Amino acid sequence: MEAITIPEKSIAKSQNCKIMCKSVNCLNDISDEVLSKYYNIKMTLDILEKTWGMEGESPDLGHEEPLDGLILTLLSQNTNDRNRDVAFSRLKDAYQQWDDVHRASLEDLVDLVRPAGLANIKARRIKYILEMILEDFGELSLKVLRRASRERVQSLLQRMPGVGPKTIACVLVFELGIPAFPVDTHVSRFCRRIGWVGSNLKPEEIQQVMEGIIEPSRFLGAHLNIISHGRGICTARKPKCEKCPLQSNCNYHRREKMLPDQDDA
Repeated sequence: MEAITIPEKSIAKSQNCKIMCKSVNCLNDISDEVLSKYYNIKMTLDILEKTWGMEGESPDLGHEEPLDGLILTLLSQNTNDRNRDVAFSRLKDAYQQWDDVHRASLEDLVDLVRPAGLANIKARRIKYILEMILEDFGELSLKVLRRASRERVQSLLQRMPGVGPKTIACVLVFELGIPAFPVDTHVSRFCRRIGWVGSNLKPEEIQQVMEGIIEPSRFLGAHLNIISHGRGICTARKPKCEKCPLQSNCNYHRREKMLPDQDDA
């Protein structure tokens, strides 16, 4: 077995480990559980990389202006990628600059982002966020955050309406190049099914678990590999377990897709 180096933030006193161990009821013997889970996750991520290859060739999903990514992610909430993209394209086609969006009427913004759903809420949030950014930086741009620390970015973004841990993580990793591990519906479903976290853990807690175990250099590619796996194989309904290369590692497969014992064959 290859040597394993456990990241310092995965040692027993880490809050992340406490959250992880709460999910698997192992508070009395944290170090062994951390070691076992770390190795299991590393091996699984290696298999996912061989299957989907997003760590080696991650697509550039960022924008020249990070504010674009923030608003795009805001529009993605409670809808699918297609509806999000339609709403964002309508917004950018109508207004070339964020200053124009800032000056636009709320009614016009509601109409433009309607394809993304919850249009009244999202339009109001966009207006409020733009006002906050203008007050903080004197211009409607977040490029200055590319020189900021993760803590500074989190402190700023978490004040904004509708901006939670997943949105912050997306802005960090995709727009600013700062390691973070966003947890969307595909990632949370995968992590629960395979057995890395308990079924009741919230997405933001799953993010803390994963960031406490995975090397930061793998955050982006691992996130994209899991999403690809969630869309292509580990789907919400009727997962294609027979095509999955992770059957031997997966709690869901062992529980729901149990093969007959050899004595019964």
